[in-house]
Amino acid sequence: MVAESFLPHMNGVTHSLLKVLAHLRSRGDDVLVIAPSSSWRDTASWAESTAPASVEGFPVLTLPSFPLTGYANVRLAAGTVARVRRILADFAPDVVHVASPFVLGWRAVQAAVQLGLPTVSVYQTEIPAYAARYGVPWAENLLWQRVENIHRGSTLTLAPSSFALRQLDSRGIPRLRLWRRGVDTSRFTPDKRDDAWRRSIAPAGAKIIGYVGRLAAEKQVEDLAGLDAVPGTKLVVVGSGPAKESLQQKLPGAYFAGFRSGDDLARMIASFDIFVHPGESETFCQTIQEAMASGVPVVAVGRGGPLDLVDSSRTGWLYPPGELSQLHAGVMDLLGDNTKRRAFGRAAYAAVQGRTWPVLCEQLVSYYAEAIEVHRRTPVLGTGFSAVR
Repeated sequence: MVAESFLPHMNGVTHSLLKVLAHLRSRGDDVLVIAPSSSWRDTASWAESTAPASVEGFPVLTLPSFPLTGYANVRLAAGTVARVRRILADFAPDVVHVASPFVLGWRAVQAAVQLGLPTVSVYQTEIPAYAARYGVPWAENLLWQRVENIHRGSTLTLAPSSFALRQLDSRGIPRLRLWRRGVDTSRFTPDKRDDAWRRSIAPAGAKIIGYVGRLAAEKQVEDLAGLDAVPGTKLVVVGSGPAKESLQQKLPGAYFAGFRSGDDLARMIASFDIFVHPGESETFCQTIQEAMASGVPVVAVGRGGPLDLVDSSRTGWLYPPGELSQLHAGVMDLLGDNTKRRAFGRAAYAAVQGRTWPVLCEQLVSYYAEAIEVHRRTPVLGTGFSAVR
């Protein structure tokens, strides 16, 4: 399992990998995790880089990395294709799972093809869309070329939403499959609603509008500025990231809760009245599922993963990208009608029941088996690669 990002940095990629690793352990499989270290030092274990040397009993082998400029928590792994190839050759896996590949994942796909190993590459991050947000719009086409090369060279590519599936298909990427994400419906539940916490945040009984996610340019949290001063409401922002200071200036009335996880996060989400998510580059958006499992209606931008998750006018509202007046209107509609808001929340809760991680992980295992069979029939896939036997 080759992870473009991993512990100690928690994000959607890391979260899904941890769920998959737990499932593979329950099945009795053998796994080696390859990931960037949390420091530049060439370390062989997480013990030397302030993270565990193993997860779920599986060894974690780290490669030296350096931080992305302006976002220290995002690590870019160093090392060569030859080094990754040696690691894979020593472990001799049946299949290589490449999570959100871009830098380390690109090397892993090349190394796997050279070794004649099947790969399952999981598309999780629309990196090309970040180019304009980070001031380099000219780089978008170059970034898409990298994405296309990675996935054309993969035995199977798994996309998390119908939007992502269509997006990759339009770029000529073959052997696409849909693999959504599970949600922990025992942790994220309406029962976690905490009235004492609500009173501590909104002592006058204000309705709570909540966002959960990274505080980074691609999440467009500044689009929530129009909700910051709505009478009778309190905006709560949960998460951390490089944009925190600028967002605190743009959203002066909001409560910034910082990074939260586990039951603490579940308690906060269940205590929201409305969940909002303005990011236009979400390939899935796990926090929307967690809000729905918590019985909280959602107002989100109608692009990417939210298109599959939010049933507009039943579990929440979707608004067109850039139409912030409709974001505001959707929130105000639910704020102004307690009966409708609660009905939407109940429908949201019902919609995600059954989307458990064990079900989704078993589907993933079936994709591993399919990739092995596809590779058996067609040993060399992709463009510009040669197999080394």
